[in-house]
Amino acid sequence: QVQLVESGGGLVQAGGSLKLSCAASGRTFSTYGVGWFRQAPGKEREFVAYIGMNGISTFYPDFVKGRFTISRDNANNTVYLQMNSLNPEDTAVYYCAAKYPPYTKDSRRYDYWGQGTQVTVSS
Repeated sequence: QVQLVESGGGLVQAGGSLKLSCAASGRTFSTYGVGWFRQAPGKEREFVAYIGMNGISTFYPDFVKGRFTISRDNANNTVYLQMNSLNPEDTAVYYCAAKYPPYTKDSRRYDYWGQGTQVTVSS
């Protein structure tokens, strides 16, 4: 069982940066891959980033490559999402989710979810 809590969201101007955190409970967190997803009003949830259990493998969709970076600190049971060069289209609720490997961008495959953190980018 894993419980996830996101933090770090907020209001930022276009071109700005935010760093989201996903704090996990559970001794076996290091055996899970972790994904970040986002959902804007009226839109489907979409994949943003994934990191493997050892922190070496990472995956991103094209629209965040070069702007977002996912990382993890297994000693502190935390996964981060550094977001740079934000634009208004990045406005959404951001969720972290965990599953056993392998990687997938399909949100339906993830077993544990946080409650989400709001990110709002003003133009």
